[in-house]
Amino acid sequence: MVLKSREDLKQIRVESQNKMAVDDCRILICAGTGCLAGGSQEIYNRFEELTKDIDSVSCEFGREIAHVGVKKSGCHGFCEMGPLVRIEPMNYLYIKVKPEDCEEIFNETILKGKPVERLLYEVDGKRYESQEEIPFYAKQTRLVLKNCGHIDAENIEEYLAFGGYSALEKVLFDMKPSEVVNEIEESNLRGRGGGGFQTGYKWRQVAKQPEKIRYVVCNGDEGDPGAFMDRSIMEGDPHKMIEGMMVAAYATGAQEGYVYVRAEYPLAISRLKGAIEQAEAYQLLGDNILGTDFSFKLHINKGAGAFVCGEGSALTASIEGERGMPRTKPPRTVEQGLFGKPTVLNNVETYANVPMIIENGSKWYLGIGTEGSPGTKAFALTGSVNNTGLIEVPMGTTLGEVIFSIGGGVKNDAKFKAVQIGGPSGGCLVDTDLELPLDFDSLKKRGAMIGSGGLVVMDENTCMVEVARFFMNFTQNESCGKCVPCREGTYRMLEILERIVNGEGKLEDLDMLEELGQAITDTALCGLGKSAALPVLSTLKTFRDEYEEHINKRCPAGSCEKLRSYVIDPEACKGCSKCARNCPVEAIEGVIKSPYVINQEKCIKCGACIDSCPFKAIAIAN
Repeated sequence: MVLKSREDLKQIRVESQNKMAVDDCRILICAGTGCLAGGSQEIYNRFEELTKDIDSVSCEFGREIAHVGVKKSGCHGFCEMGPLVRIEPMNYLYIKVKPEDCEEIFNETILKGKPVERLLYEVDGKRYESQEEIPFYAKQTRLVLKNCGHIDAENIEEYLAFGGYSALEKVLFDMKPSEVVNEIEESNLRGRGGGGFQTGYKWRQVAKQPEKIRYVVCNGDEGDPGAFMDRSIMEGDPHKMIEGMMVAAYATGAQEGYVYVRAEYPLAISRLKGAIEQAEAYQLLGDNILGTDFSFKLHINKGAGAFVCGEGSALTASIEGERGMPRTKPPRTVEQGLFGKPTVLNNVETYANVPMIIENGSKWYLGIGTEGSPGTKAFALTGSVNNTGLIEVPMGTTLGEVIFSIGGGVKNDAKFKAVQIGGPSGGCLVDTDLELPLDFDSLKKRGAMIGSGGLVVMDENTCMVEVARFFMNFTQNESCGKCVPCREGTYRMLEILERIVNGEGKLEDLDMLEELGQAITDTALCGLGKSAALPVLSTLKTFRDEYEEHINKRCPAGSCEKLRSYVIDPEACKGCSKCARNCPVEAIEGVIKSPYVINQEKCIKCGACIDSCPFKAIAIAN
């Protein structure tokens, strides 16, 4: 159906709602990347088989005949427990589902309305039947992620049934472009991709340019290790982001847009392509949308995996077919961006906030979060935390609430040590920061940043020097090489860090790391370069004693291979010689039925002795 007017849009929305109402029961199988990797496609196929003749089956959960809809949803967020299956209208959430569980779910839940208790989430002896009651979800405020896990991610009609494209309808028929810019500016929506720049101000700068050819670009090049917020939105609710881009285009006078997605996100690209094709079929994308003078076309551009292409000018250069490298500014992207034209550039999550603001108003949005950072923020919670996954909380939620209330605390009851926030461009927070509000301004004062929203939790067994080395290795590999501070500075910092973790460091290396880090921060060409040294500088500030321990050839966490020493407990050793027989370099000496000894000069620290000892007499000495 081609939508030629506002009335047509309202009609198709009602028709879509009626289609959804036909499903007396809905089986929503998580079809995000993580759950698909865990086998959710097979689960989907099995439910399709089981329900193909359901229309003729009498059921026992309150309806005489049930029509069951089997749907592929986006990421539910509770990644630790996947594959996930949600059953509506009961709102049961089944965790760690396997294809062989489907028949039991069908017989007990679909036909009888009873939960399969062994598949429900349980903590501290309590089982949770309703997804919304699970602490992981109950303590979140899911607005951007509201539809993820609740609608068919591949069907535009379900997005329409949930009120989709209402914001586009409102701006096209009830608002002038300048009023849209005002609304976004008054909401104080700040960019969710890194530095928190004001979105409305950026849109206003583009709208006032004399050049009339303008572009809207979405940065879906989510390169931070451990981050998958934007990917989940593109996979689970692509139309929300598209609608936000269309509102931006209307507000700024653009007629063409590009979504820049890293090629490592094949499912996101596939879902976006499908969403764009469906929107074009309804003529929600194209010429004279809904019979108005507004026209907008949208393209997808795949990135080759360069981290630097998350920077605006490098991203636009890549779309143009050039090598993705930042350029000096001014001129800025709002003045001369894509193809030298004024360009609105925001990330996926930022655009996904826009429809809500337009529908509910800036005052509503300002009531969420903090005064300086309104709204919510999605975080990818990973590392040594019990409930890894994708979460969304109001800005200003404390770090402790995220890790211990939503995340369920540190794994194996280990002691919390630190969290790396914002990926390679971010910083390190520690136990004294657990009451720190997670918002743009509070983190900036602490010397950290939200970045795109990655949160990597680390426990007492984590070596902070190795963490700094890991992020510096990543940044150095991803440096585009255009400016000397980043190209050479990160290389030299990495050299020093590798010496330190190998037990070859010197005390003066710490001063050199600080000096190099500050020089890179002050002189690098782009924002990514300027933040490249942050993980090192923040860990140096907070864990300097750990660096000094490494220089004294000791890794407190026992994770740096070259600084490990393996010792045999003479009290526990039975003299069986199994460790000596398994040592590849004959570093273990002794006689049968007497305690053996490890020659530290010969030992290559491979750990074969620990694996082979039946009496657990060998340990790593920190």
